[in-house]
Amino acid sequence: MTNETIQVQGMSCDHCVKAVEGAVGGLDGVDTVNVHLQEGNVDVSFDNEKVKLDAITEAIEDQGYDVV
Repeated sequence: MTNETIQVQGMSCDHCVKAVEGAVGGLDGVDTVNVHLQEGNVDVSFDNEKVKLDAITEAIEDQGYDVV
């Protein structure tokens, strides 16, 4: 398993948490997703053989948030 912390701008409420966790958590190979609103980041644990970090960041950006 690979663990990454992704800095994300634009998240401000529970809807943001559900949108990001739903989009990223739905990717094949993602084990866990934890959004931290106060810190502005997302912790993701995933199988690098099944899903790449680029696909995860794209899923976040597709929800309307900016990965920095």
